[in-house]
Order: sequence, then structure tokens, then C-alpha cells
Amino acid sequence: METFEDKTTSVLKAAWIIAAVTVISKLIGFIRDIVIANYYGASMVSDAYYYAYQIPSLSLILLGGVGGPFHSATVAVFSKLIPSLKENPPQNVNKLYSTFMTATTIFFVALSILMFVYSRQVMGWIISGGSAEMISLAAEHLKIMTPLLVTGGIVGIYYGILIIYKQFMLPNLSPIIMSAAIIGVVIAVPDDSKGYALCWATTLGAVLQLIIQYPNVRKLGFRWKPNFDFVNNPNFKAINELLFPAILSSTVGQIHIYVDMFFTSSISEGAWTAVGYANRVFQFPVGILVTAFLVPLFPIFSRLVAENDLDGIKKYFNKGVGVLFFASIPIIIGILTVGYDAVKIIFERGAFDQTATVMVTEALWFLSLSILPYVFRDSITRVYYSFNDSKTPFTVAFLSIILKYLFNFIFIVKMGMGVGGIMLSTSLVTLFNAIILGIFISKKIRMDYAELFKNLLKMLIAGVISLGLCFGCAKFMPVGLLRICAVALVCLLSYTSLNLLFKMDYAAELYNRALKRIGK
Repeated sequence: METFEDKTTSVLKAAWIIAAVTVISKLIGFIRDIVIANYYGASMVSDAYYYAYQIPSLSLILLGGVGGPFHSATVAVFSKLIPSLKENPPQNVNKLYSTFMTATTIFFVALSILMFVYSRQVMGWIISGGSAEMISLAAEHLKIMTPLLVTGGIVGIYYGILIIYKQFMLPNLSPIIMSAAIIGVVIAVPDDSKGYALCWATTLGAVLQLIIQYPNVRKLGFRWKPNFDFVNNPNFKAINELLFPAILSSTVGQIHIYVDMFFTSSISEGAWTAVGYANRVFQFPVGILVTAFLVPLFPIFSRLVAENDLDGIKKYFNKGVGVLFFASIPIIIGILTVGYDAVKIIFERGAFDQTATVMVTEALWFLSLSILPYVFRDSITRVYYSFNDSKTPFTVAFLSIILKYLFNFIFIVKMGMGVGGIMLSTSLVTLFNAIILGIFISKKIRMDYAELFKNLLKMLIAGVISLGLCFGCAKFMPVGLLRICAVALVCLLSYTSLNLLFKMDYAAELYNRALKRIGK
């Protein structure tokens, strides 16, 4: 039987693999964004695409992506039913898989038809502050991208199956397919035909993403035969009890985005595109961290719940979130000191001008305040899912809609903060969700936060000192890559040294592991 130390080492190895693969995927994604920025800038066409993409992305990324409800429900339920990862799944598991796939396909096909028929009304409701031309353009983009709704849920189930079997590589590599499709199509299409090139390329990429997953799932022994055993099926009921509140929770998260879209449409042309780019820059380091650690940890949480090992959950949670906190603070320092430099180097070319760079940087500064509550919220949510409870995260997310609208109204309408106000409200709502979820988990398990936040305090002190040193360094360096490298070096040396000086647990452990690896 594996010890805690053995499992920790296994998780760290998996985290390194996932991080490396995700870095490649994110880099290709950055190249995609650079290409889009070069050809479209922050314009009406790009706004229309990103407005329309919010609907299919709800299925492909939020619901069906790694960490989404379909992936989470698959891991939480199937990991407890599969007796051995070295053998083909038993008949009852394959039957449940077929039932789940059949129900998912029926639901999303119906949804895609509705979105296609009522695309004009949907986009008119979402961007009611936009012009008639903008709404019509976004509606046409949405029609073209409706197939993404069907592929999203199925891809999510495939992700879950592959991750249960510790095949971490493919789920994290497959987004490259979509990025490559967008890059190829946008570059290849003549300038006078680029209006709808983005949405056609996105649709093509989503279909390819589904196709590339299928052979490995089939190789594991899973066969999809239409099965309508939806009633009196306790395992399918367990999936639904977890899935539907999780879908509603993700949908509520999308409502937050629609609230942002409503307020952003009244700011200036290109504002929503700026928000989108800021999110992409934000998700590059933070998404890698969260994916790398929570993907291998989630199946462990589910198995520990099945074994009623509550102490194990506390240990893994504190270790995972502690490492995420430790790695997140340098990211915040980097964004605050050289965020402008990074945005300028990555995006400022072609149609993407200095005004767009300033807008994206402003949004990014305020969004960086959400990093610590973001990683805590996503981690504690996995603990809820392991207990087959997705209702509590949904309830908390639903209550925060009012808070989101209120903050946006204050920051945008009353204070005129622009895109920075949108992101500040996002950061405050994320903090609210993290605090409430952290408190309510005590109904299931009494977490040991004392050690976690004691270490966080040491990290924050080290972070504040490092931030001052990095600002001092940046002040005397010219804007550009040299300043980014200099600040990164100062941050690495000062932040790591200070945490070791303060005897912060995770820094010392990671340092010792690094020394052992170097010694080998």
C-alpha cells in the first residue's frame, strides 16, 4: 500500500508532466492569440467573435474542459467503480459509460439547435448595449460555432476517463489542435475573407479535438452503444446529482461573464477583446499551476472519500494548496512589475496598438489580485466534488451574481474605472466565493487551515519585500525583454531566499527535493 510520501511523490511527478504539456499547449495558444491580435487587433470583428464564443465555450471549456463538470463527474463516479486500471472496464461500467454518453449527446444536440435558431435573440440579450451591426455580426458567428456545444460534453467525459487511467498527456495536449486550426486558417484565408475565418477555424478545431481523444478511450475498453437506461439507475443518478449542480454552477459563472459583457459593451470599442486577452495572459501561468496539481489530486481525493480517510484529504489539500500559493505569489509580482512589458512584447504588432496594450495591462493588474483566492476556490471545490456535493459550490456561485452586478455598477457606472473595474469586481467576487466555500466545507470535514495560512503569511511577507525589490529593479531598466528577465531573476532569488529564511515549510521541502534531484 502506498504511503502518503509515495503518493505525494507520484502527484508531483504527474504535476511536472502535466505542467510541461500544458506549457506547450499554452505557448501554442499564445501564438494563436498573437496571430489573432495581428490580423484583427481590438476591433468590432474580434469583439463579435469573442462575444459569440462565450456560448460554445460554456460547453467546450467550462463544462467539458479539464476540471469542468463532465470531467469532474466522470472522475468522481467512475474512479470509485473501476476495480483495476490494468484491465478493461467491467460490463456495468461500460453500460454506465454508454448511458452517460447517450444522455450527454441528446442534451447538447437539442441545445445547439436552440442556439442556432435563436442566435440573434441570444446575442441581442447578451450585448444589449452594443450596436445593431455588432449584434448581427455576433449572431452569425454563433451560428457557425454551434457544433462546439455538442463536442464539449463528450470531450469532457473522454478527459475524465483518460485521467482516471493516468493518461495525463493527451487531454492537456488536445487544445493544441484548436489553436493550430485557428492559426492555419486565419493565416491562409485572404484578408478580404477573414470576417468569419475565426469561427470556422474554431469549429474545425473543436471537432478535431473530439476525434483525437476517441482512439485512446476505445483502446481502454470503453464502447459507446446507445443506452437509454436513465431511470432506476443508481450510478447514473449519482452522476446527475453531481453533474447538474456543477453545470448550473458553471452556467452561473458564465452569467458573471454576461454581466461583464453587458457593462463592457458601454465602455469603448475593443474593451471586451482587452478583457479576453488579459484573461489569456492570466491563465497562462495560473492555469498551468491549477491544472498541473489538481488534475492528479482529484482522483486521489475521490478515493480517499470512498475510504473515509479524512486525515488524508486534509494533508493532500494543505500540501497542494500550499504549493499553489507558493508559486502564485511570484506570478502576482511579475504581473504588477512587468505586466505591461509582457503584453507589449506578445501582442503589440499589426492592428494591436499601444492603446490596446494599455487596456489589456490595466485589466491584467486588477485581475492579478484574484490569483490566491482563485487557486483556493478551485482546490476546495474539488473536495466538495469528491464528497459528491456540487450543490454548495452552485449555491455560493449563484449568490455571488448579485455581488458581481453591484461591484460592476459601482466601479463602471459610478466610478468610471473602465476595464480595470470589470477585473477588480471579478477579483472581489472570487475572494467572496473562496471564503464562503472554505467555511462551509466544515459541514463535511473539519479542515486544518492553521498550518496552511501560517505558511501563507510567511509567503506574503516575503512577497511584499520581493515586490519592492522588483519595482526598484524595473525602474532602472528599459521596457522590454531585458527588464522582464532582470525582474524575474531578482524575484526568484529574493522570494526563494526569504521563504527559506522564514522557514516556510513548502519552500524548504521543494528545496530539499531539488537538491536530491541534482545529487542524483
